[in-house]
Amino acid sequence: MFEVYITKAAKYLPNEPISNDEMESYLGLINDAASKARRIILRNNKIVSRYYAVDKNGKTTHNNAELTHNAIIQLFDENFTSQDLEVLSCGTSTPDIFLPSHAAMVHGLLKNKSVELNSSTGVCCAGMNSLKYGFLSIKSGNSKNAICTGSEKVSSWLNAQMYNHEANNLKNLEEQPIIAFKKDFLRWMLSDGAGAFLLENKPRGPISLKIEWMEAFSYAFELETCMYAGGDKLENGQIKSWSDYAPEEWLNESVFAIKQDVKLLDEFILAKGVESMNDAMAKNKITADQIDYFIPHVSSNFFVEGLKKGLNEKGIGIADEKWFMNLSRVGNVGSASIYLALEELMNSGNLKKGDRILLSVPESGRFSFAYAYLTVY
Repeated sequence: MFEVYITKAAKYLPNEPISNDEMESYLGLINDAASKARRIILRNNKIVSRYYAVDKNGKTTHNNAELTHNAIIQLFDENFTSQDLEVLSCGTSTPDIFLPSHAAMVHGLLKNKSVELNSSTGVCCAGMNSLKYGFLSIKSGNSKNAICTGSEKVSSWLNAQMYNHEANNLKNLEEQPIIAFKKDFLRWMLSDGAGAFLLENKPRGPISLKIEWMEAFSYAFELETCMYAGGDKLENGQIKSWSDYAPEEWLNESVFAIKQDVKLLDEFILAKGVESMNDAMAKNKITADQIDYFIPHVSSNFFVEGLKKGLNEKGIGIADEKWFMNLSRVGNVGSASIYLALEELMNSGNLKKGDRILLSVPESGRFSFAYAYLTVY
């Protein structure tokens, strides 16, 4: 088995950062009324700026494949060109089209040569699944290098026009507050961007990160769907697919809007996160004092204190000074978030040889969790 190193990291955040007060000028007003949930949600998530790949008219400036491509091309230089690439592995929650795959569309923009492709779907863990594919390909000797990405173009999905047909429901948030948190909630949480890692079987440059191990967990066998799009949740907990709705219902029921069952989220996201992280650390025989930097992807700052409490109660608490997060500055970019945070740390100049980094990514889709443990070389 070969060793695997992240030898370079890059990101692409479109356009200029957008403040909280500017958000509705980009996403639009639902039925010409300001959101009643926005300020409460922003106060809890503590995001103060984010990026959208749309202009103030809601017109797309970059699609998902373009965001991903713009991150990838920053990895190329005279020592590693697009012609050297062997595997392209791309993860996203929000592909531009159902098919062809996201990775194929990104490869179409690269215009380099034939490479092996992998597309990972899902929610936030899509980026980690993309990374694991590249990791396993190199570790097994199948390839010498891979580029892995996480990206989101969610702003178009959050545009007010996606919700306007639910006029009767959304005009009565006081009577039906669950509507605000099922659909309007996510409009103030999610944003756009892309991150990319170059993986190789040898370290290179001033900083390389050796991937010691990766672990993934799913609790779909015992828990209902929590976050979803392209369907709606029935009273029995099952998801009815968009293909089983009449076309006029797609708009009237906001079938393609991203939705979240916040009751399930609150009950299980931290509990299963702590359980899975404890299992990952125990399996690989590491303790909290063997972590110098902890990078958790959290959708909202609201969950941070609860996560710290849960980890402490499990005996795997990590000191506050070891936590590294950039949520407030770049927003919640779903599957790209862990790439954006690690890229920032990797290029910060603060890492030293021998430092150990734990990546933690939860996904509320149907409760999946992914981890990676890295050593600085």
